[in-house]
Formats: sequence, structure tokens, C-alpha cells
Amino acid sequence: MLNIADTLHTWCRKARPFALATVVQVSGSAPLPVGTALAVDDDGNAVGSISGGCVEGAVYELCQQVLASDEPPTRARFGYSDDDAFAVGLTCGGELDVLVQRIVPSGSPHLTTALDELAAGRPTAVAQIIDGPGELLGRTLCLTGDGNTFDATVGGEDWERTVAAQAHALLRAGRTGRIEVGGDAVTCPERLSVLVHIHASRPRMLIFGAVDFAGALSEVGRFLNYRVTVCDARTVFATASRFPHADEVVAEWPHRYLATTEVDARTAVCVLTHDAKFDIPLLRLALSLPVGYVGAMGSRRAHTHRLELLRETGVPEEHLARLRSPIGLDLGAHTPEETAISIAAEIVAHTHQGSGTPLTKATGPIHHRTSPSLATSRA
Repeated sequence: MLNIADTLHTWCRKARPFALATVVQVSGSAPLPVGTALAVDDDGNAVGSISGGCVEGAVYELCQQVLASDEPPTRARFGYSDDDAFAVGLTCGGELDVLVQRIVPSGSPHLTTALDELAAGRPTAVAQIIDGPGELLGRTLCLTGDGNTFDATVGGEDWERTVAAQAHALLRAGRTGRIEVGGDAVTCPERLSVLVHIHASRPRMLIFGAVDFAGALSEVGRFLNYRVTVCDARTVFATASRFPHADEVVAEWPHRYLATTEVDARTAVCVLTHDAKFDIPLLRLALSLPVGYVGAMGSRRAHTHRLELLRETGVPEEHLARLRSPIGLDLGAHTPEETAISIAAEIVAHTHQGSGTPLTKATGPIHHRTSPSLATSRA
């Protein structure tokens, strides 16, 4: 639902009822991920998309039906159909399950709270029950970045604590995900499937080396919604005017800055200095931290020499195995801009466990369903 959070926030503030259709499960080559939503208000206005267009009409009609009749939340499945050219189905060959529910803002203060948090730009998780007892289906719980929860009407305290703990881990990891709780006397007698929608703070991209490649990479990183920092010990090069797309430019020795800044499992560390006096202490530290990606620029010969120096400083082999060097995918890049695309492509592939293989030569689904990392952030 976060893809349409701005509109939902406006509707809630105006106390306008609406029907919310949320993708709760996908298989095959469904075009949009779990958590994507479409909503229809009582005037027939629609916002969002759940399939890229191929089943939107049917979902729109289902939303209108649920909204007009005050029906309880309902689930519908859409799949591929080639027997009837006019049948409603996914042309891409996948399947998706959609939960459609009626939302009355005055009766959903928990959702309103979550949308207020989102509008303020604060990290927020919205836990939505997508499978379980009918009386709980569609209920939500809001969790903020500081661990606060709202809406005590969903279930008992044990249930809330169980969901809150797992949702908070997903919030730290920055990934929307599905969790299973209950089915026992300790938490909840009924087994529940809960979809946790995550709005996290922007992941960080730390670029070390105030070089031309850093300028191009900072622009691409910003486009990918990273919070970009460029760091270099040379004050004459580490200036904001040289890197207008970076969120911050820091003049400091790279390893000293990394030792004091905040990183987490989504952080990408890109070392572009290819200078041993900067690289070695920096990489030694970076490879020991719970960051998501560490890459270093340089030729294969430079990489071999770099590994030797790191081993001499005592870096264990399991840490060295994390190093992406030479940095980037083989795109035949030459210019700083092309190199930046190469590096960003490798970061995206690594984040989503992609192979980097051209889709024309790959087999299987083109959309990867990755499980979120639950590594915690480090202050």
C-alpha cells in the first residue's frame, strides 16, 4: 500500500471511505511485488496499480462491490488464461492473490497513524493480517522506527508483541515481508499470516574517493534512492560543488569516517580511491562490518596486490570473500557514467540475489523473491 500512501493519507484526512486492494501473494512472473496496492474511493476515483493493467478492471469492480455493500475483506486470485482471449488474467503468465477490504478512516485510527508517520517521512511498518480468522482479516498494526506500536484492538498483548518484534526486524532491514505467527497457546490460538509493509529510511551509499567516477556514481545512487556520502581525505577535492548529487561530502580519512558513521545491512560501500594508503585500512574495517555490499575499483592486478596487503594485516579469508573487486558488472564500460551504471547494476543484483545474466539467456521467473536480511544497524 505504500505505493499510494500519499493519496490514502489525503483520503483519511478527509474521512473519505475507500476500498483497498493489496497484492498479498505472487508466483511466476507477476509484474508487481507483494504489498503493491490499488484503491478506489466512494466517488469511483482509483489510484495505484497491481498488475500493470491486465486485471485492473476486474479488481476495480471488486473494490466497488466491497465498498458499496460493506462486505468483509475478501481474497481473489488472478492467473494466466489462454483459453479465452477475453478472460481476465495475467498475460505475463504469473499468478497473484489480492486482498480487498473496505476502509473507513474514522474506524481505522491505526492506519491513519501509520499514514501520518509516512507523510512525515519517518520509518514505519504497517503489519496487515492477510490470512486467518475472518474477524481479524485485514486488521493492521502500526510500528514506528522507535519501536512504538498502535491499535490494541487486533489481538492480545502476546500477539502484538510477537508481530511487533518481527516487524521491527523487517523495518531495520528495510524490506517488506510476510511473517507467520500464532497457532499455539503462547501467542495466538489461530495461525495468522501477516504482511508487513515497510517504509524505511533511505539506504546509504558510501563512496570513498572524490574522483570523476564518484561524481557519476553519486548521481546514479541518488536516482536509486540511496543517501549518498562522498568521502576523501583531500580537502581540495572533497567539496560539495564537485558532487552536487551527493547528500553530504566529507573531508576525512576514509577509515576514520567509516568507524564513526552509521551503517546497516543495506549499506553499500564503494571504494574508488585505488590507493593503498586509503584502501587497506578502509577495506579492513569495511569487510568486518555488517554492511550489504563492499566493492573496490582497480585492475585485476591491483586486486591481487590488494588482497596480499589485506592478508598481511590479518584480514581473514571469509572477510576477503565478501569483497567485490574489480567493482561492477562486465558491461564494457569506459566512461565514468558507464562505470557508474556497471557498479550500480552489481549492487542491485547483489541486493536482490540476481545473477547479472542477460534475461534473454536466463531461465525461470524474471522477478526474484528475496528474503530480507535481518541484520541490525550499528550506531
